[in-house]
Amino acid sequence: MRLTRQTRTVVFAILGVVFMTGLAFASVPLYRMFCQVTGYQGTTQRGTQAPGSVHRQITVNFDANVSSRLAWTFKPENPHETVDIGARDMVFFTATNNAKVPVTGTATFNVTPDQAGRYFTKIQCFCFTQQTLKPGETARMPVIFFIDPKILNDPDAKDIETITLSYTFYPVDSAKKAG
Repeated sequence: MRLTRQTRTVVFAILGVVFMTGLAFASVPLYRMFCQVTGYQGTTQRGTQAPGSVHRQITVNFDANVSSRLAWTFKPENPHETVDIGARDMVFFTATNNAKVPVTGTATFNVTPDQAGRYFTKIQCFCFTQQTLKPGETARMPVIFFIDPKILNDPDAKDIETITLSYTFYPVDSAKKAG
């Protein structure tokens, strides 16, 4: 069966539309996977165990932000800490629901400078799950992490002296304003 030129053009156009639609739906998970693998734009890694201290230190600053649509107060217990590279460390953030109703929030995060993202590894984090707070409730939320010693071998990252871990909490249902 021989297709006419016009029929081939229509078939290729339809295939192009189907391919581009599929690519559009797959782009978000593919981009997320790319960022997690490469640490692109400060995306942190996930791990289960720290490799152990290499007896070098780095300063980590902790930044906390809240969407204007979320009636919470959110802050780190300590704004910065000097940690041993390779050693497991734990810090705490506190969040208080200032609304008169229970509110569920979720935190996004990033690390700066961007080159440090691939070496900042979280073992446990409140950002992995949604957090629901009752009216007036304050929660103390841990982050367990380590800085991968491989940072010392990366020519683009080995001279980094300070890393900033930043979180922003958003309401889970952004259509409703808590308060």
